Amino acid sequence: MKPRILVVEDDASLVELIRYNLDAAGFDVVHTDDGEEALTLADEERPDLVLLDWMIANLPGIEVCRRLRRKPATANVPILMLTARADEADRIRGLETGADDYITKPFSPRELIARINAVLRRLRPALAGGSLDYAGISMDLAQMKVTRDGQPIALGPTEFRLLRHFLEHPARVFSREQLLDSVWGRDVYVEIRTVDVHIRRLRKAINVDDTLPDVIRTVRSAGYALDAS
Repeated sequence: MKPRILVVEDDASLVELIRYNLDAAGFDVVHTDDGEEALTLADEERPDLVLLDWMIANLPGIEVCRRLRRKPATANVPILMLTARADEADRIRGLETGADDYITKPFSPRELIARINAVLRRLRPALAGGSLDYAGISMDLAQMKVTRDGQPIALGPTEFRLLRHFLEHPARVFSREQLLDSVWGRDVYVEIRTVDVHIRRLRKAINVDDTLPDVIRTVRSAGYALDAS
């Protein structure tokens, strides 16, 4: 699955340049020039990273950043601010508000791609190597094997995909609808309660029949997260 980038930018020519370079680098691009719509798209599209301008319509980028960080479902989505505001005070404010990186215009497309990849390598380990590791759980993507604290874990295909999705986004809360879209696919009709069934199976498998701590957190009225804390 291609990493998905939500580009929030109101300069049409710049969007075209960014989209061209992101497409060439293997990213899936979703775009809006509106701050309010950016918040909606962040919920609906589940981007792996938000590329965010400061001066946009309806809601400034700095406020978009602040609200994304406040919501459990988007609190851990990496944010890279791309803006003409180059003052040190603005850079500090952006980073303190929750941005993971800050690039000023004009910029080099090659540097932009490098910065995006650097942030994703830190926060989505699947992009950096052949294994995913979190809280003692290790998934070998090449051999499709899972262990926890060295013990082999047997998973069905759906539970494997579900665990992979969680491992790629540790501590991030996903609604049942989001998990259906990401794990089963948007074109497949599956009843919403199916998610709960597979979560129970996954929980039982990786917790080794309740002999190990439960790392799947149920968030009431929100969904599920892989969260050791």
